[in-house]
Amino acid sequence: MWMKYLKPYRKQAIIGFLFKLIEAFFELIVPIVVADIIDYGIAAKDQQYILHKGILLFILAISGYSCALVCQYFASKTSQGFGTYLRNDMFKAINAYDYENIDKIGIPSLMTRITNDTNQLQLAVAMTIRLASRSPFLIIGSLIMAFRINVSMSLIFICAAPLLALSIYLVMSRSLPLYLKIQKQLDHVSLICRENLAGIRVIRAFSKQNQEKERFHQATQKQKDMQMRVGKLSALLNPSTSVIVNCAILMILYVGSLKVNSGTLLQGEVIALINYMNQILLSMFAFANVIVIYNKATACYKRVKEVLSIQPVIQDGLQKMDHHEGALVTFDHVSFSYQGSHALSDLSFSIEKGETVGIIGGTGSGKSTLVNLIPRFYEASQGQIYIKDRPIQNYSLQSLRQMIGFVPQQALLFTGTIKDNICFGKEDASDDEIIEALNLAQASFVKEWKDGIYSHITQGGHNLSGGQKQRLTIARALVRNPELLILDDSASALDFATDAALRKAIASLPQTTIIVSQRVSAIMYADKILVLSHGELVGIGKHDELLENCEIYQQIVHSQLSKEVAS
Repeated sequence: MWMKYLKPYRKQAIIGFLFKLIEAFFELIVPIVVADIIDYGIAAKDQQYILHKGILLFILAISGYSCALVCQYFASKTSQGFGTYLRNDMFKAINAYDYENIDKIGIPSLMTRITNDTNQLQLAVAMTIRLASRSPFLIIGSLIMAFRINVSMSLIFICAAPLLALSIYLVMSRSLPLYLKIQKQLDHVSLICRENLAGIRVIRAFSKQNQEKERFHQATQKQKDMQMRVGKLSALLNPSTSVIVNCAILMILYVGSLKVNSGTLLQGEVIALINYMNQILLSMFAFANVIVIYNKATACYKRVKEVLSIQPVIQDGLQKMDHHEGALVTFDHVSFSYQGSHALSDLSFSIEKGETVGIIGGTGSGKSTLVNLIPRFYEASQGQIYIKDRPIQNYSLQSLRQMIGFVPQQALLFTGTIKDNICFGKEDASDDEIIEALNLAQASFVKEWKDGIYSHITQGGHNLSGGQKQRLTIARALVRNPELLILDDSASALDFATDAALRKAIASLPQTTIIVSQRVSAIMYADKILVLSHGELVGIGKHDELLENCEIYQQIVHSQLSKEVAS
């Protein structure tokens, strides 16, 4: 996965990598120059030599700084490009998900993965270019330079290096599993935030603010405890490496002083060895931080990879929708199970072109599930659905959904103008078409607004009432002149007069209409009524027929209408 998203930026990554190595090379030269100043400049009191070496140190510093800036630029360009490319692919993958895929992972988790997890991977890419190359180069280079100065003194380096590596390994191997748990807990915190923001009115209506504060506190406290635990574990790294390096420096000073007294080692060379040991220490610290970032990135990588690897169950067909006479929709012994529970059982019925079909039943009877199968939001577990006498799987999803005007239970609007939202149904809809759809949907309130169809809608349509939002979502479906209009309990917030006017307007249109409703008055004049109970089709027919032969329908009708109206 990494290479796919890094490939477009491989030149920038290589340039940044090389400039960081050049900076590290300049840094390795500095201790040698300082040693020469001490041994040949200060010892000989040669001011000219000291000045020349001082200028060389200044040039090395400026050159190293310039190389670091170039590396920083290309590292940022690579990591940001990598993140943008990856995030776009994740968004495309999520948009191709079935409802079942989204329900399985959860919206809060998906949001965390496409934002926080991707940012962590971006940081890992940037640190790889900036530090992952520099630190090993300095560690290995310092060891080589130590050998160049004095072979016997370099044995101290050889002993210290494995101990440093072992301490880093012990800490990091125990911290990685904790980072995976932290990311999962972050998903839970995101879930609580989303639920509270979406349900703020309900929470306040029931005075549950304190309980929700406590719930959020417990979740964040748990995350804090996990972060503290991994933080304490990671905090052991710096002290352990410092002890090892400082012990090594003490050994260098002790053995070096003996060699200086014996004349086999110069004072400046001892200082250079100490500087190289400090470089190893600093490089180890930096490398340890890179490993911490890698640990976090590894956890994030697994979660991001899961998003990209999930394949939707519903596969796109190839056939386009064409003109056909006869049954528009046919259910042939269709059953549907969701997460192990049966939602629909052995449904068989047909809907003819131009019919108005009502679907009614108690809460949880499977009404919405049934209509969600028609646009293939979910796939039937058993049986077959036919559209125009052909298996629904044969049609491309775009062609299938293009013929359907779907109005869901929850009236969802997007930030923008009323026109922007209506044009979701038909991108090239003219103002006249939009106004006609609004009139059919009984959205006359739009005319009263100063900006009309160009009036602004806030996020989620919070500046509109429930009934206004429902009418706009109905207009959005009507503007495309769908062959099949599905209203999934989408008039529940309308008053009876507006509801009746809406049904009358829809009845005047030539399309096939499916109305899901809890109100008998909304479906009693339909050409066909489907009565559901616990996922089973217990009645089918006209209003008068069902009153005679369907007990459940009789109960629903008599609970809402008087006997005179019902008959």
